[in-house]
Amino acid sequence: MTIKAVIFDLGNTLLYFDGDWPEVFARADQGIFESLVKSGLQLEKDTFIPAFRQRLADYHYQREIDFREHSTHRILKDSLAAFGHTGVDETILKDALKAMYAASQKFWLPEVDLLPTMKTLKNRGYRIGLLSNAGDDQDVQRLVDKGKIRPYLEYVLTSAAGGIRKPDSRIFELAVGMFGLSNHQVAMVGDTLGADIIGANQIGLYSIWITRRADTPENREHRKTITPDAEIKTLAELPDLLDSLK
Repeated sequence: MTIKAVIFDLGNTLLYFDGDWPEVFARADQGIFESLVKSGLQLEKDTFIPAFRQRLADYHYQREIDFREHSTHRILKDSLAAFGHTGVDETILKDALKAMYAASQKFWLPEVDLLPTMKTLKNRGYRIGLLSNAGDDQDVQRLVDKGKIRPYLEYVLTSAAGGIRKPDSRIFELAVGMFGLSNHQVAMVGDTLGADIIGANQIGLYSIWITRRADTPENREHRKTITPDAEIKTLAELPDLLDSLK
């Protein structure tokens, strides 16, 4: 087996979160609300934000069943329409989402071995792509730039842009197709058994589970039923693992 390309997950694989989620959500709510009101929309925070969050929660539950991604943009647009604001200018929506995601972006940090690993993979001739489940494509694009990893990537594919979430095999096929390689020539590296690993296994990618931040209830639940082809604890272990497959 010779692996020629690697697809990475983003969150808890290349970047990790170093913040308090309840506090971040509160800042995000304030940011999106202030942005919308500043644009001239008449809204009451005590009614709009809970309705928006409930719509998001309902959708997040549904997308784990059908693996379809409609994006936070759509949820915001539908939420505003429910409050009588239809036909809202796209600039207003984009600015509001930017303000919302800014609250969490500053807490996503690169793993200490991220850039050295990327450099090593490139130097050894491996092609690199990124596949991330995310409700907002621009949020991921900003995190990629923050982590300074774009120069190493041939593409950044998100579920928000593709309309399909991992582990649906279609988004993995789309990611592999961007390399123009056969499935058996591509490895998938991710921290989530129920998304990254099972999705890769379904189409014959070489699945690599990175366990540094993978001790979650979901992974513990799947540990006996989803088996990766290989496990690593850190990114630094990856180049030699791939070389050993040649």
